[in-house]
Amino acid sequence: MNLIKTSLLLLFFPIVANAQNQALITDKVKLRTMSERWELDTTSVRGTFLVTPYKPLFVLPIRWSSLPNEQPYSGNGNPDYVAEPGTNYNNIEAKFQLSFKTKVLQSVLWGRADLWVAYTQKSHWQLYNNSLSRPFREINYEPEIILNFPMNFNFFGIQARMFGVAFNHESNGKSLPFSRSWNRIIFHAGFESGDWSFYVRPWLRLRSTKDDNPDISKYIGRGDLNVIYTKNGNVFSFIGSHNLHFDTTLRGSGTFSWSYPIQGNLKGYLQISHGFGETLIDYNNVQTTIGVGVSLIEWL
Repeated sequence: MNLIKTSLLLLFFPIVANAQNQALITDKVKLRTMSERWELDTTSVRGTFLVTPYKPLFVLPIRWSSLPNEQPYSGNGNPDYVAEPGTNYNNIEAKFQLSFKTKVLQSVLWGRADLWVAYTQKSHWQLYNNSLSRPFREINYEPEIILNFPMNFNFFGIQARMFGVAFNHESNGKSLPFSRSWNRIIFHAGFESGDWSFYVRPWLRLRSTKDDNPDISKYIGRGDLNVIYTKNGNVFSFIGSHNLHFDTTLRGSGTFSWSYPIQGNLKGYLQISHGFGETLIDYNNVQTTIGVGVSLIEWL
């Protein structure tokens, strides 16, 4: 079984990575700016059904956690969502993320918007845990439909580049007691200023009749801010989320990433996070994590 998992991973990863790399470097478009990444002006339009980068693509062979979530539970009060004790996860595991998007409709709504579909998959693999047969501890699947509008105006030296709205579903595809999922309407806006880029994303969570995690917004938050700085091939990013409670129940998370050039598209990658919700199963588990590895695609 371990051989099958490893073989599938080694087969699947190069295919997706190659597709994203081709989209990244072909047609003489480097996709180094928000305009190029989202085709926001006539010089960057590349048509429909071309696979392009969305979120970063990285592999962290080493990721350390201060508090592995060995007995997950949900805040819905249903005892069926409380895992049995006794799981012994390693503090060190592997983590990787795949993410891509494609434009399916161009110049809709009176020629002012583009419609995209996107997919992100984040996997946490207990690669070094031989006693548990090296399982995938958690895999999160995140498809999206994104309606994006270009903008072009300046205020206080910051250029507004785009805004839009997305329908976002995220789940871990597991059965009880580990099932976690949520649906969101995510509003977004993108800004640039020199070597800096900013993405602002408030969201509304959609209620479900069968709710795996009704209190997820209290932990993961009701919006996030992504700040990106690029210099000499280095990409620094910080993503912070907040539940917008300014009392004793203040919660959220912060993730800092740094990629630095090694050779060609290959970059070294450092990721440090603290807070709630690094994965869905960890939505109400606070931890600090540090991961090192490589990346192929960055935010910009």
